[in-house]
Amino acid sequence: MATRTSQRLYSVEEYLAIERASEERHEYIDGCIFAMAGESGEHGDISVNLVGLLHTQLKGTPCRARTKDAKVHSGPTPRYPRTMEGFFSYPDLVVICDEPQYHDEHRDVILNPAVIIEVLAKSTESFDRGEKFQRYQVWNPTLTDYVLVSQKAPSVEHYSRQSDGTWSYKIYQGLEQSFVIESIRCELRLADIYDRVAFKSEDADEGVE
Repeated sequence: MATRTSQRLYSVEEYLAIERASEERHEYIDGCIFAMAGESGEHGDISVNLVGLLHTQLKGTPCRARTKDAKVHSGPTPRYPRTMEGFFSYPDLVVICDEPQYHDEHRDVILNPAVIIEVLAKSTESFDRGEKFQRYQVWNPTLTDYVLVSQKAPSVEHYSRQSDGTWSYKIYQGLEQSFVIESIRCELRLADIYDRVAFKSEDADEGVE
């Protein structure tokens, strides 16, 4: 995960007040605030490519795409003013279907994500695969698809929620591959996702996404 900013524990209300006044992005998990890492060139290119591909295909549908500045809440409804239980994250890309549902009157924290896409980074990959996905599964019943996109090689992993609540898994490797996110009726070609991306053998900097 990203770097923890302080050993102090913060309530959800305190975190949101700090975050709304900050120029930097921070994620929150059960009282702890974490500063998010910077973005590599590959990460930026892939993210913009995904936004463009989904925006075009979602036009005229009940779904819309939001970029990495949109917060998602994964956790219980706060039971008391200074609760510390919950997870607030900034997915690289989130798709919302129907009307967005928000955490409060500020309308900046989404409660009903349908699709979440993360571009993997060395510093955050284990968290994206592990606890982050677990929390999305448990606390976001509207989530139908979770997509992990490598920036080291043309490789995409697609998790899809089934009607019985279990998740299926498929991996697509190679620029000639394509896959469909059935819930939003979008097809993504890996050649388009990785347009203008030059792959490296190793990440140049562990401190960037």
